Amino acid sequence: MKKLLLFLVLLAIAIGGFLAWRMWKEVFGPGVKFSVEEKVLLIPGGADLDQVLDSLIGEGIINDDKTFRWIAERKKYADRVRPGRYVVPSGMSMNALVNKLRNGEQDPVRITFTNIRNIPELAGQIAKYIEADSLAVIDEILAPATAKRLGFTRETIISLFLPNTYEVWWTVKPDELIDRFAKEYKRFWNPERQAAARALGLSRSEVSTLASIVQAETGKAADAPMIASVYLNRLRIGMPLQADPTLKYALGMDTLNRVLHVDKQVDSPYNTYTRTGLPPGPINLPEPRYIDAVLHPAKSNYLYFCAREDLSGYSNFSTTYQQHMVNARRYQQALNKRGIFR
Repeated sequence: MKKLLLFLVLLAIAIGGFLAWRMWKEVFGPGVKFSVEEKVLLIPGGADLDQVLDSLIGEGIINDDKTFRWIAERKKYADRVRPGRYVVPSGMSMNALVNKLRNGEQDPVRITFTNIRNIPELAGQIAKYIEADSLAVIDEILAPATAKRLGFTRETIISLFLPNTYEVWWTVKPDELIDRFAKEYKRFWNPERQAAARALGLSRSEVSTLASIVQAETGKAADAPMIASVYLNRLRIGMPLQADPTLKYALGMDTLNRVLHVDKQVDSPYNTYTRTGLPPGPINLPEPRYIDAVLHPAKSNYLYFCAREDLSGYSNFSTTYQQHMVNARRYQQALNKRGIFR
């Protein structure tokens, strides 16, 4: 009898130990298993525990919800579900996963944008990285109060957003994001750049506007300071900029299209053939290197430039209209030869 009792006691201890070990393994062991190195969990605002569990299972981060739910109940996670973007590494324990989510230890996203032509395009690019949709971003950018608060107009507000890579939270609100861009804008426009703009007789928004034209004119950064000098020379003598990109912007034309004489009659503040000075605002989102090209232009007497006939993307420059027309005819002949007529 004593031996049987001892056996039963030892068996109970063994079973208890096994169950305890299994529970410890499920709670503190590597509960997150999948083939890739890590996965991302997105928890939207207003989500509850059941929605989090559905996402965890749907993303293949956990296989079942029993252990997670058991830990979550004891840590009162249901009352502390926090939205965010959470990177979950392979092998993370259930306990560590619940703690990460309960504490709101979200991981940032990196917003990157270049080659942006307008605000809807910018908003669409930004919305790929954050919880807010593109319409919410557009509404915040174009809100009259936003431009007024930051010292822009509806036409110049786009220059606030400098193409770069920005690290933010997935849950960032559109107004918070704009404030973040405003800080970066202020940092970019340091005393040296502001002094350079004043020396040219231009405001920061005017520099960005001219930089957007220069950027639209060339993809060759090496040509940008010289092209900037051409436009600055024209501004100085009161000559119309006659910039095809601004006309295309007014007409909604594709950048590959060729401007015809009839196009130059369009009634628009962006028609720099019929109006002198700069247009109301940028025609795209200029990269910092093009802004710096305007701030530090080449020294020249050039008043004209035209794309080279070799279609390399570089430009030929001239001081007289006669030489410019020679260059222009060569370029037009090169286009015609390749069947580019419009």
